[in-house]
Order: sequence, then C-alpha cells, then structure tokens
Amino acid sequence: MKALPTAAALLRRRTHRPGGSSPGASLLLGRLFSMAPPPLSVESEENADYRLCHVADQRSALPEDGPPPPPPPRVAAEESPHRAMNVEWRVERAWEHWRRLGAPKLVVAPMVDNSELPFRMLCRKYGAEAAYTPMLHSRIFSENEKYRMTEFTTCKEDRPLFVQFCANDPDTLLQAARIVEGYCDYVDINLGCPQRIARRGNYGAFLMDNLPLVKSLVEKLAFNLRVPVSCKVRIFPRLEDTIAYAKMLEEAGCSLLAIHGRTRDEKDGRKFRADWAVIRAIKDSVKIPVLANGNIRHIEDVRECLEKTGADGVLSAESLLENPALFSGYRTGEWVEGLEEANNGGLDQADLAVEYLKLCAQYPVPWRMVRSHVHKMLGEWFRMHPHVREELNKQATLSFEWLHGLVGRLRETGARIPLYLATHSDAEESVRVGAAQDPR
Repeated sequence: MKALPTAAALLRRRTHRPGGSSPGASLLLGRLFSMAPPPLSVESEENADYRLCHVADQRSALPEDGPPPPPPPRVAAEESPHRAMNVEWRVERAWEHWRRLGAPKLVVAPMVDNSELPFRMLCRKYGAEAAYTPMLHSRIFSENEKYRMTEFTTCKEDRPLFVQFCANDPDTLLQAARIVEGYCDYVDINLGCPQRIARRGNYGAFLMDNLPLVKSLVEKLAFNLRVPVSCKVRIFPRLEDTIAYAKMLEEAGCSLLAIHGRTRDEKDGRKFRADWAVIRAIKDSVKIPVLANGNIRHIEDVRECLEKTGADGVLSAESLLENPALFSGYRTGEWVEGLEEANNGGLDQADLAVEYLKLCAQYPVPWRMVRSHVHKMLGEWFRMHPHVREELNKQATLSFEWLHGLVGRLRETGARIPLYLATHSDAEESVRVGAAQDPR
C-alpha cells in the first residue's frame, strides 16, 4: 500500500465534500477545523446491528442546518450507463465493473460508528481490498449538511468503496445516492438490519415484508445512477424464498449481492452460525457477484468460506474490530488453539491502536468512534487491567495525547497480548486468498 497522505496534502487535492456548500472544499476540511468532541458514552456490549439502527434513529432528530442541497442534474434513464436493457446485459456490466476494481475478496463490512475512514484505512493497510461505510440514513443525509460532514468522509486511497444507505422511499434514496456517487464504487442498500428500531423505521430487514418496495428502491438507483447498486441482505427461513428474493434483486438491477447467512430473527452472531449452504445456493442461482457475510474469525475461515460458498469475496465485521490485521493472516490467541504451531507475529493490538490513533489525527472523526475502537482493540488488555479501562470510561474529554498515554500505561504494566501467525504462514495464505481469480 502506498504511504498514507498527510491531512495537509489532502487539503491541497481537489477532493470535494459531497453535497457541501463550498464545492472546492475537501471532504475533511470541516472536520479538520472543528474537532470539539460530541457527548461520549461508555462502550456497550450491544449487538452491532442494534447499535447501527439505534444511532441512525437518534440522529433522525438532528436539526437541519439549512435547505437541502440541490441534487446533481438528473440523468435521463435512457442515458444512464446502467439502463436495464436486459438481464444478460446488466450481468455483464456487473462483472466488468467488479473485475475493473480488481475483484476484491477481502472486504470490511458496514459497522455503525466503526467502519469510518480511519478504520477503513487501517484495515486496508493490513490486507482489506474493499470496504463499506457505516450505514447512513438517506433522509437525514440528503437534508442535513452537518450529518453528511460528520458521518461520511473519504480520500483518494479509500477505494474500492461501498457507501451504504437505509431507506424506504425511492426518491429520497436517489437524492442521497447522487451526493456520493462520485466518491464511491457502489451505492449499497441496507436490507439486513433486524432490530426493532428498524421495524419502527420501516427499513433494513423489515423491508423483506414489502418486496415491491424493495424492488422499487433497487430500480430507482439502477436506472438513474452512474455507479452500480449493491444490496446487503439477510436470508429467509425458507430457502426457496431466499432464492426468489435474490433473483428479484438481480432482475431489478442489483449488480452485487452481499448475503448475511442468518435470518432476521437470528440477531446474535455468537448464538447462531451463518448458513454457508444457503449462500452457496444463492451463488448458484444468480449470475452477479456474491459476497458472503458471517463466521469470519481468521484467515482460515476466509479460505473455507470461499470454498464452501463459492462466493466472490467475504465480509468481516466484529472480528475486524478486535483484530484489524485479520486479513493479513494475524489471529488473536483465542483462535490459536488447534493449530499445530503458531508464532508470535511481532504485532499486538496496542500497536494497532496506536496506528489507528495516528490515522484519526490524519482523518478526523467524532471522538465517540475513536473511543469505541480503543475499547474493542484493547478489550483483552482491559480485562487484565480493568482499572485502566475505568480511566477511559471516566474520561469525558478525549485527546490524542491522553489516549497515547493510556496505551503507554498499559505497556508499563508489562502485559503484552500478541497476535499470532500459524507456522504454515497465515500471511502467505492471505495473499493467496486475495490473489485468487474470480470464476468468470
């Protein structure tokens, strides 16, 4: 990976802030000059899907900063490069685009407050080949500039990139998507959030009860955007319903499907294993690229998932939060048991936390996101030294100096929890997995 650019260098580039009031401003300009932290809360152990939906719902009450920006000029349907002429034509376009991006196999999944720019860049350094933004609320995004500036930042090196929205209105979704289409490789529709708050908001996995609406959301983007539309979905209890659903999305114009191999009711990933057999059945039933989501804890899981599902790539979420170097072959001690032999990889989570903090200084994000990542990456260390975790919980106002000092205090205890590489070389395995050719 190329050396990461400085914030000053980014400001000199002609990267524009989507939907902002100043077309020549950098995506990061506003954040670089407004680092005051929002109110912070102690990191909880809530389900990631719940946090994703809950945060989006809370922000739906944000005051407007002014009138919504005018959308870019409408692209006539007949002029759109993704005009639906026929399924075969769309499928070929989908594969052309996927191959043009390098057919990425190792993908950072969308995570509330966690798949933001600095974390995406950290994961890319350690093997991730593509990444999703956190879920963005399409209505708030299209109406509120403060929300856009806070929740969506990117840079030249942040590609390939999926920008994910939740929505239940095609026109609102299109307005939001048009703001970001020049800064991403896919606009993704969240059809997988299973929590009650998504039921109340009528989005996510609860749109599975209204397939005509789902179809209209996909068609609206497919017929009017210059970038492809992707969908991240959950499965139905019945296989035949799931396959029919996938085919409907493909026919509506979806260019890539990311399949979370659990049903809407299977919210706890620790309790319910993702069903790779269903993902395999979907892959065998559609013609567009398919990504598999679920059960990815280390690089061997990646290899096994690709083999068993036939998927074109995998997504990882919670495991990456603890170990952003997963795609490079590093694994935590929890997943060393059973290996014939494993070596200290010369890297630990404190090293990764320090790298993350440096990236946050380069690509500023809200402090609530920084706090969350520090909790996740240093969770095992905090369990050994809970008094240090209490220091973090009690610290109302964070600074990079204070957080670097926190990591230093952990190191002074003499504790070190290394990441491991298997003796058969997990790193080499990660390279082999990432370099595998797509089946088309």
